[in-house]
Amino acid sequence: MNNMIVSVNPHIYAKDTTQTIMRDVLIALMPAVAASVLFFGVRALLVEVVCVAVAMACEWAFEKITGKPVTVMDLSAAVTGLILALNLPVDIPIWQAMFGSFVAIIVVKQFFGGIGQNFANPAITARVIMLVAFSGAMTTWAVPAFTDATTAATPLAILSGTEGTLPTLAQMFLGARGGSLGETSCLALLLGGAYLIYRRVITWHTPAAFIGTVLVLTALLGRQPLYQVMAGGLFIGAFFMATDYTTSPPTPKGKLIFGLGCGLITVLIRVWGNYPEGVSFSILLMNILNPYICDWTRTKPFGGVQA
Repeated sequence: MNNMIVSVNPHIYAKDTTQTIMRDVLIALMPAVAASVLFFGVRALLVEVVCVAVAMACEWAFEKITGKPVTVMDLSAAVTGLILALNLPVDIPIWQAMFGSFVAIIVVKQFFGGIGQNFANPAITARVIMLVAFSGAMTTWAVPAFTDATTAATPLAILSGTEGTLPTLAQMFLGARGGSLGETSCLALLLGGAYLIYRRVITWHTPAAFIGTVLVLTALLGRQPLYQVMAGGLFIGAFFMATDYTTSPPTPKGKLIFGLGCGLITVLIRVWGNYPEGVSFSILLMNILNPYICDWTRTKPFGGVQA
């Protein structure tokens, strides 16, 4: 009995580690990576490799310089770099992509204490900063290869009044349309999201609430709900960014509230805002509200009282 060790909860052991979870996220993103190369060419792969490499290099260098334990092998920086890259246009200048990775890792992640300490999703925050700083480059879209498209305008821009012809729903689902590298193929993102749910890396609550809210509200407003759901970054945001462990609630009720809030803000921006897209802004705003949602939905310990 003298050797008995008592520690704080939780006492349930799981084999999952940060590295295995991030590895699953990278695997889940591979269909979107393949689709980006198929539709936008080899430069898509260049942007993705550069963002991942710079993100990992920034994390390694910062932790070396500050004397902190080097965590680059947990793959979280690689995931941040890849998600950021998939939110960029294929023709983004390489130096701007590198700047985005720097902001995501150094400013948003490491300045706040590293993994688990950041107040907002690093990739989302970096994308919003890039959208403000490099608005021209961030809103210039290439025409996907293997299509007869005559305009590079995104479906959301066309729905908002920009001249152009909407792709068919089949093109929307498969990805033959203008947009960021990883947001165009709903099929690829659904495959990745299904893999994450199967592997229990994420649950269905936030993606379902996010996508479902956009679908219902745009249907009520008469705003072509099927196009609204498949357009823009809704799928990649719902499955890969709104589900970030650090910046989203841990409880099922909290996840539903978080997803509903993301969907509501997305529709408000798309319908009445100056930007045709609102996914990034909605997730960032809900990241800020996340501590309050966690407090509201905190579960009571068995036999305990509400704190």
